[in-house]
Amino acid sequence: MVPDFLPSDFRAPSRQDVSGFMMRWDLPLVIDGEVHQCHCGAYRNWIVFNMRDDSVWLRCEAGHEAKESRLDTAWYNRNSGPVDHFHPTLDEGMRHLGL
Repeated sequence: MVPDFLPSDFRAPSRQDVSGFMMRWDLPLVIDGEVHQCHCGAYRNWIVFNMRDDSVWLRCEAGHEAKESRLDTAWYNRNSGPVDHFHPTLDEGMRHLGL
């Protein structure tokens, strides 16, 4: 496990205010050696949210959201790349990401 390298101030303060703390994950998401799949059958094109409480939530294209306990902020930071845009609302962030 790699320790989190960003201070907690860079994390989203609540589930409703996730501006800038989301990313697209278009490829199949492999967790613990298995492709993660939503209960609707989706297995790619995720929106990944990083929350202040060190949780990571996944949203499929159909709009289903679920906390993924096997992922954390350190995983998000290793995979997200630099923040290139901050969004004042969740809806604007989703539009920016193409959903």
